[in-house]
Amino acid sequence: MGKYPAEFLKIKMPLIELIDISKSYDGETVLDEFNLKIKENEFITLLGPSGCGKTTTLRILGGFVTPDTGKVIYQGKDITNLAPNKRPLNTVFQKYALFPNMNIAENIAFGLKISGKSKEYIDDKIKYALKLVNLNGYEKRSVDSLSGGQQQRIAIARAIVNEPKVLLLDEPLGALDLKLRQEMQYELIRLKKELGITFLYVTHDQEEALTMSDKVVVMNQGYIQQMGTPEQIYNEPENAFVADFIGDSNIIDGVMMEDRVVKICNHIFPCIDEGFGRNKPVDVVIRPEDIIIGKPGEGTIDGVVTSNVFIGVHYEMCIQAGGFEWLAQNTTSYPVGTHVSMRVVPDNIQIMNKPQSEDEEAMALDE
Repeated sequence: MGKYPAEFLKIKMPLIELIDISKSYDGETVLDEFNLKIKENEFITLLGPSGCGKTTTLRILGGFVTPDTGKVIYQGKDITNLAPNKRPLNTVFQKYALFPNMNIAENIAFGLKISGKSKEYIDDKIKYALKLVNLNGYEKRSVDSLSGGQQQRIAIARAIVNEPKVLLLDEPLGALDLKLRQEMQYELIRLKKELGITFLYVTHDQEEALTMSDKVVVMNQGYIQQMGTPEQIYNEPENAFVADFIGDSNIIDGVMMEDRVVKICNHIFPCIDEGFGRNKPVDVVIRPEDIIIGKPGEGTIDGVVTSNVFIGVHYEMCIQAGGFEWLAQNTTSYPVGTHVSMRVVPDNIQIMNKPQSEDEEAMALDE
């Protein structure tokens, strides 16, 4: 095998690698031989329910927790036992950890003063950071005078003045109201583009993950369930956990009759999946927005509307059909008791193998 130039190897090397990371607390395994590669300038989100291991992963990367086994590699160097302040990373926590006895400028300058930077350098950095987070002129303000969203921006400003290669964010928007949280999502996207640094973001909020990320890592029980772009995670879930956790889904028992043909609730639906074999039990995922509702007899399966709720942009309805209660979303309202039909275009039917055991259900489905 020929040798590659050093420049080529440098380009191909991931910025960060977590290799076979395991961590337990009081005998309970939180991470089990966890592996993850992070590229430079990537916005990657760890997404999952409470207790899945996402915050522990971030804290191991930040140096606040030492893994029981495994390595943390940064640009090819082992930093597993390196102190947090020696790592080229900064962390923004959900509780912003601002110092109430200091004004905004003093909060932002804290890390720079510890590093022994000059007053001129620090003043320039404070102005730069405040401009970046759209809080020009806030130097002399007190922490208590700021809203939650403004405090969050100051916490980010304090992190970025240290010029980290990686910014770690642990559920930083969790304490904000919905409107402010959405505004801050777009601010973080803008900051990432302007700064050109790597973001590792932890959340249990699916919308946040899908809105901001280049790559989403869905976690459960210390394993990676699926990793991919927001579009891949939403449109092509690899197992029932991902399908159910990412948005609303109808997850139905089905039988793969043959390639491109699946039986659901004793009705035949054309699909696009192949390679599952003949007469094979499968899990079928159909998103509520992909169900096309019509008059009885017009679709593949008939049913009756059992509930109807208006949620702002569409109506969310339950439809009893074929012994299953389907969740459907539509801009047209069908009153409770209305008889309807449903059909789904083949591209919107996702077929998955059924897990053979509990271990397989929890195991990572790596790329």
